[in-house]
Amino acid sequence: MTTDRFFGILGGMGTLASEAFIQAVNKKTDAGSDQEYLNYILMNHATVPDRTEYILGRSSENPLTYLLEDISRFNKLNVEFIVITCNTAHFFHEELQKHSDAEIVHMPRITVEEIRKQVPLEKKVAFLGTEGSIKASIYKDPLVKSGCDIYYPGDKLQAKVNKLIYEEVKEKGNLNLSLYNEIINEVRSEGELEAIILGCTELSWIYETDESVRNDKMVFDAQAILVDHVIARTRR
Repeated sequence: MTTDRFFGILGGMGTLASEAFIQAVNKKTDAGSDQEYLNYILMNHATVPDRTEYILGRSSENPLTYLLEDISRFNKLNVEFIVITCNTAHFFHEELQKHSDAEIVHMPRITVEEIRKQVPLEKKVAFLGTEGSIKASIYKDPLVKSGCDIYYPGDKLQAKVNKLIYEEVKEKGNLNLSLYNEIINEVRSEGELEAIILGCTELSWIYETDESVRNDKMVFDAQAILVDHVIARTRR
């Protein structure tokens, strides 16, 4: 009887982002054979309703109903721990954890913990992500608790972020590095910023795909930090 343990990936929000997460995990795993890669189970629940639409009150269809179904499935599979490859979905983290037998890793919290190792106290950190994540303070709460201020884009810049996430990546599967760089440069122009968080897994897909984005030391990608956390945890 096998004693192998699997961790769970609650994905499909969106599918390309979940795919990028898995590719990053596999790429960063130090494996010399098939058997040295990590054991995981992906729940690619692509039909989960849009999290931002619900949080902003533009949809009455609650994603939590769908996500709880997945947690129930993971409970039956006896996974060791669970990661969620969607930043905005962490709005439901507390309720999901109540129903989960396994720990659900909180991506925003471990991202802030990593930033705190490199960014001085009382400095400003920019957040790029969905309007749902912004309204729900998914990153603001842990950043403020850790001693950092948070910078959110103004309406015009957030409209560009929305376009990159929804129109370019989700709808077209287009990296649109030009628009990404335009956004980053506008954020930098605000001044007095110590770090920029990529807090949406569609932005993480750009980060993972383009080397120039990964080489920007001011940018902290939440998904990349989660990948490192998962690999370190499974290699204990």
